[in-house]
Amino acid sequence: METAIIFSGFGGQGALFAGQLLTYAALEAGLHVTWIPSYGPEMRGGTAHCTVVVGDEPIGSPLVRNPDMVVAMNLPSTDKYEPLVKPGGILVINDSLVERPIQREDITVLRVPANDIALQHGNVRLANVVLLGALLAQSQLLPLDMVEQALEKHLPERHQHLLPANKAALREGAGYARRPHPAPAASP
Repeated sequence: METAIIFSGFGGQGALFAGQLLTYAALEAGLHVTWIPSYGPEMRGGTAHCTVVVGDEPIGSPLVRNPDMVVAMNLPSTDKYEPLVKPGGILVINDSLVERPIQREDITVLRVPANDIALQHGNVRLANVVLLGALLAQSQLLPLDMVEQALEKHLPERHQHLLPANKAALREGAGYARRPHPAPAASP
C-alpha cells in the first residue's frame, strides 16, 4: 500500500526539510519511499513543496496528482492543494497563517497554530516540525520516535544545537493533534 504526502509552503518555511525527515524516518523503518522537491526561483519567499510517497512495496511512480495527505504551511498552499486531496484524506493547515474556512467536507482537516507553537519553543522556523508531528499523530503513518531518530542523524551540523527544540516541537505538534478541538464555526 502506498501513501502520498505533499508538504507545501513559502521558501524558507522548511517544507522540503519536513518531507526529508519523513523520508529518512520511513527508510529507517524499512519502508520504500520517494522524495521529490520542487521550488520556485526565489530561495526565500517563493513557493516550495515536496512530494513523499511511502509504501510497503517498491513505489510504482513518484508522481502524485491527488495526495492522501497535505501539509499546507500557508494560504497559497492551502488554496492549491485543498481541492486535490483524495476524499477521505487529511489536510493539515498552519492555522497561524490560514484564516479562511475549508470548503471540503469529505476530508479530515486539522488546523494547527504551528507558528505560535514554534515560537513557544523559541523559533518560528520550527513550524514545519510542529506540522509534521501533527500529521503523524493524525495519520499514524510512522511513530514519532522514528522521526526523532531521523532528526538526530540528519539535522545539519550547524543546527545540532536546535535538536532538543526540534524534538519538543515535533512532540508538541503531535500532542496538539491528539487533543479535542471545537468544530469551526459555519461560514455565512
